[in-house]
Amino acid sequence: MAALAVVLFAPQVLNDGDTYWHLATGQWMLTHGRVLHQDVFSFTHAGQPWVTHEWLSELLMALAFRAGGWSGVLALFAATFAAAAALFVGALRRSLKGLTLIVTLVLAFACASGSLLIRPHLLVLPILVIWTTELLAAREAGRAPRLFMAALMLLWANLHGSYVFGFVLMAPLALEALVDPRAGDRAKVVRDWGLVGLLCAGATLATPHGLTGVLHPFRILSMGTLNAIQEWAPADFSKPAPFELALLATLYVCLSRGVRIQPLRLLLLLFLLHMTLQHERHLIMLGFIAPLLLAKPLAEALEQRPEVARASRASWAALALAAVALVGVRLALPVVRHDGPTSPVSALEHVPPAISHRPLLNSYGFGGYLIYKGVKPFIDGRADMYGDEHFKRHLRIIAGDPASLDSALAQYHADWTLFAPDEPVVRLMDARPGWRRLYSDRYATVHVRTDTLSR
Repeated sequence: MAALAVVLFAPQVLNDGDTYWHLATGQWMLTHGRVLHQDVFSFTHAGQPWVTHEWLSELLMALAFRAGGWSGVLALFAATFAAAAALFVGALRRSLKGLTLIVTLVLAFACASGSLLIRPHLLVLPILVIWTTELLAAREAGRAPRLFMAALMLLWANLHGSYVFGFVLMAPLALEALVDPRAGDRAKVVRDWGLVGLLCAGATLATPHGLTGVLHPFRILSMGTLNAIQEWAPADFSKPAPFELALLATLYVCLSRGVRIQPLRLLLLLFLLHMTLQHERHLIMLGFIAPLLLAKPLAEALEQRPEVARASRASWAALALAAVALVGVRLALPVVRHDGPTSPVSALEHVPPAISHRPLLNSYGFGGYLIYKGVKPFIDGRADMYGDEHFKRHLRIIAGDPASLDSALAQYHADWTLFAPDEPVVRLMDARPGWRRLYSDRYATVHVRTDTLSR
């Protein structure tokens, strides 16, 4: 219930510019009745190929928006996150209890808190939990995962590119099953696990993009400019954060209590930790996967044997009614988007319509809002489509490099700019002949060519 309420009513879940272009993409697909395969939103890359690998998530977002506006979108993501939280808690309660369970949950959700944003990755969290628990249950029972995993993978691959983690989780557990001394017929292990793996691999091809969609997540990881994007930056330990606390607490408990984990699972945990240290966006994956892998070894080390109490039908009914009531309150209180770090609402309102649809230079974080409002940006959150060179050029521009700014203004015949006020390029624009500051607030600054205003 707490998970549902947080996503429904916490304002910060909407503090991401990518939410806007994901929604706009879904709305375009609803209007045109087909999946996008090329850029229709920017003026710099119009018509170029674009792999919309999260097309199904974007379609669901658009349907929710059509049904209930921004409140409908929040209801969709809140329900999904609440389902993931319920599945996660239920899985951990099979091994942990009392204070151990509470602390584990607090640390896990604290790690996930920074990724509680209205974006497609939240829609796959229930799949991630079901996938991981089924793999662990299969190993516990000495069998292969059940065939419904292929259906899960089909859904996952069409919702979000993180489906690759499904294979990262499956491979070491399949190898563990093969080398397990208790394994009887190893040929049967290979056959059974191999069948599930092949079906899941085949499911990844059943997307609108086929093999191109399968290769796309790896193409993103090969980009040289990823670390310049906040979510793809390395983990920051310069100040206290939930990740550091969770990491230190886990190390302390595991080392002091002699928690023993099977070698291949330990390697898996270390790989997931490595990915998280490289890119902060993987922290939510680690926060949900690591506790599931560690729950049983931790319970054994602490000699916990919990008895899972089943909630009564009356309890479930009360929870359901409370959830419906919360969603009802959210839908009854329409969400109105105001100025924010990724929402230059007032700034764009001060740009005359005749100018707003002409070429511009803009900050990366504003691109999504511009797309949502029907304005074609210079750049937006689809860094994978723009590529390294265009993104590097953008970084040089906002850093205040005069040559890069002059080159871009001339090449694209930009008539206005929309930058965050703390970016060095704003000072360059203030001093630039033939330009004037049209509007500025704490979130955005607009400059316009003086001759454009007189047209």
